[in-house]
Amino acid sequence: MDLNLQKEKFSEAYVRAVAAVAGFGVSRPEIDDDSVDLTIAARGGNGTVRSPRLDIQLKCTANATIHGDEAFSFPLKIKNYDDLRDEHVMVPRVLVVMRVPDDLADWFETTEDQLLLRHCGYWVSLRGEPTMDNTTNKTVTIPRNQLLTVDNLRSLMNRIGTGGTP
Repeated sequence: MDLNLQKEKFSEAYVRAVAAVAGFGVSRPEIDDDSVDLTIAARGGNGTVRSPRLDIQLKCTANATIHGDEAFSFPLKIKNYDDLRDEHVMVPRVLVVMRVPDDLADWFETTEDQLLLRHCGYWVSLRGEPTMDNTTNKTVTIPRNQLLTVDNLRSLMNRIGTGGTP
């Protein structure tokens, strides 16, 4: 399997694991022409919006530029950037970037006591970001405190369920 496809499948497995523990469903659009790789769905709910959804664009990298403890940067294709910054979508969207080690052998480890996926995924909303003159890539800064965890995913879904955005 091509390394880029391995990255795609590994990051998808990470999101699916987080969503499963959080109690949400995950689906994959049949066609990806809108920069949406996965959709997270909650059932029911007591918020303003019942059965909230969150669309996710997935990326995976071993080459993120780390900016200390605060953030890292990732080059995103302009098409994806424009799709993710759009404010006029029914389902809110976020970018999830999974950071992995350089060596593929270090991505995954399992014993009888644990399943370890390295490193982790981070999320960022680009909603409302400005138009760019660049025609190829936009370097996106992703806060390192925005880990995609069970609690953070539940918080995002609760926010969407009460009419907010990520």
